[in-house]
Amino acid sequence: MQSPIEDYALLSDLHTGALVSRGGSIDWLCFPRFDSPSVFAAMLGTEDHGRWLVAPSGSAEVVGRSYIDSTFVLQTHWRTDSGEVLVTDFMPTGDRRASIVRRIQGIRGTVVMGQELEIRFGYGTILPWVSQETDDDGQMLLAIAGPDALMLRSPRLTAAGHSHVGAFTVNAGQAVDLELVWYPSHRPSPSALHIEEALDETITYWKSWAASYDDGARHGPAVLRSLLVLRALTHEDTGGIVAAPTTSLPEEFGGTRNWDYRFCWLRDAALTLEAMMTHGFQEEALEWRNWLLRAVAGDPEDLQIMYGVAGERNLPEKVLDHLPGYAGSTPVRIGNGAVTQYQADVVGEVMVALEKLRCHGEQEDHFSWPLQKSLLTFAENHLNDRDHGIWEMRGEKMHFTHSRVMMWAAFDCGVRAVRDHGLNGPAAHWEALRDGLRAEILERGFNAERNSFTQTYGDTEMDASLLQLPQVGFVDYDDPRMLGTVAALEKDLLNSDGLLARYRTEAVADGLTPGEHPFLACSFWLVEQYAHSGRDDEAAALMDQLVGYSNELGLLSEEYDAGRSRMAGNFPQAFSHLALVRAADALQEAHTRASLPVTA
Repeated sequence: MQSPIEDYALLSDLHTGALVSRGGSIDWLCFPRFDSPSVFAAMLGTEDHGRWLVAPSGSAEVVGRSYIDSTFVLQTHWRTDSGEVLVTDFMPTGDRRASIVRRIQGIRGTVVMGQELEIRFGYGTILPWVSQETDDDGQMLLAIAGPDALMLRSPRLTAAGHSHVGAFTVNAGQAVDLELVWYPSHRPSPSALHIEEALDETITYWKSWAASYDDGARHGPAVLRSLLVLRALTHEDTGGIVAAPTTSLPEEFGGTRNWDYRFCWLRDAALTLEAMMTHGFQEEALEWRNWLLRAVAGDPEDLQIMYGVAGERNLPEKVLDHLPGYAGSTPVRIGNGAVTQYQADVVGEVMVALEKLRCHGEQEDHFSWPLQKSLLTFAENHLNDRDHGIWEMRGEKMHFTHSRVMMWAAFDCGVRAVRDHGLNGPAAHWEALRDGLRAEILERGFNAERNSFTQTYGDTEMDASLLQLPQVGFVDYDDPRMLGTVAALEKDLLNSDGLLARYRTEAVADGLTPGEHPFLACSFWLVEQYAHSGRDDEAAALMDQLVGYSNELGLLSEEYDAGRSRMAGNFPQAFSHLALVRAADALQEAHTRASLPVTA
């Protein structure tokens, strides 16, 4: 039986991520990269599609579960009638070793631990050839299929059908270490890992990375964990930031809105860069800029909205019919067909992020500014084109107001790059394009009767992305037109639980079956809007509510089903966490303003 999404913990080695259930089962893992085919896919099916369970045999309860400080080293405290154990799960960092370590330490009495291993390469389709051997370091189970190999060092397992099972006893004061390591099948199996050293190095890495964050604000712990999640979803070598480590976790249980998020969206990554920069993580921001330069290099007309972890462009969408999906939600997809969409806002998102990087003192190099000029040329060449919008609608292309505003923002950043930062470029020409867009948006994207901006030109439907208009400076947060837009959003999109939908799926022809749960980032944007427009109490109350939707490890999914108190969508979701950071920053700014003395 699949666990609720909120019952999972994330492990990360900055190359890929594993999801571990509260019950001790690793139900999702792709080796060696985030976007590699899975070796464990039980989260999208059953244990027959691959998993690794380590838990006490018989009756047991989880006393507590937490990360060690600011790390992704997970500790689960188990209690049975005969004793207690502490299970420490982690993925070693810094050694390029694709592995998971599970250390079981006896705390009290004696506990019999059970182990079940089902290895299924290729998203649950490929049964490996399995053998067991011994060397000077102990027992090994080897699994090989095609280019992939896995080696497990653990107490001996026994074949049971197409799985391997076993049990071992842990006494108080004793420790048993298990390691599962991936390697290319044409290479020799790796030597045994020095577990204690790897654990110390992994803890040191994460704590050192987080040490520069020092914020005693009310939501400081949630912000720190969110920044850590954003780092955990960043590939250490390439600098690419994936939107989530999972695919096809449903936006509505039993529905069809199931997408592969294991890729690098320019929009999401640009917003992540902003969140990182705000809190002093300049090195990560530069890593992403370098990734961007490599990914989009070439003809600007070939610009995509997303790329692979290393900048790959070919991400064809495919349905995996053999997987029944999470909670029966099909189809299960790999790849993402939205890669071919034109989304007019993307250039603006990237330009805004790089403008903020300049404002933080980073200098452009011989490549980065010419690239940005070519992006503005691309935007100009498509100035009047309709697009699919920020939400990747699979219906007819439209002139989305948010997209047009982000094009305005792109040219605005170009103008300021020349006039404020001394870079070269046709500032007067960009200014004319920018001002023309502004006039057009105010005429066609604003409904005077509702006193509100609208989702698309000439329509009355609302869209939560309109909350980004003041974020990029198109209007002030307290501009009457923006306040009218917020009132319309609250009327049309705010549900009975106080959460904001992206748009009305039942009223908008987006090419999909209507129905989804509220996208958490939208409600965090509403917190930001409230905080910047004098609605401080409402902002604080909504922020507390949203942070309360995190699991006990501080992780957030893409969406939330408040009626059933359940997470929905891919997990953990970078967009939710970066929006949390922005909302917390806005609340802190509001608190600071309220604390300043009034001057004559």
